[in-house]
Amino acid sequence: MSMQRCCPPANVDRRERSDHAALFKALADPHRLAMLATLARTDDEVCVCDFTGALPLNQPTVSHHLRILREAALVTCERRGTWVYYRLAHDARARIDAALHSVIPENALA
Repeated sequence: MSMQRCCPPANVDRRERSDHAALFKALADPHRLAMLATLARTDDEVCVCDFTGALPLNQPTVSHHLRILREAALVTCERRGTWVYYRLAHDARARIDAALHSVIPENALA
């Protein structure tokens, strides 16, 4: 007796799934979402020290969260002296949309 599948498996390769998981993991923290929202609402870059003043987090914790966002390619940074300045990656929204669409296509819920 063979087992029948109810639907075909998603056609997403292992590396792509891993990349999507890292992206969604980066988005899965309220502080990181606040940081992304701040960066999305400014045309300029934001210093780590500005996040430290705006969030109930110390500087090492802010830097840790920003590193996760940077590793997910959602933000870019530039060091100037002792300060590091962050901005939203130019393709962050497109990458989030593409990852979500890959996992749940628009017509999936129709």
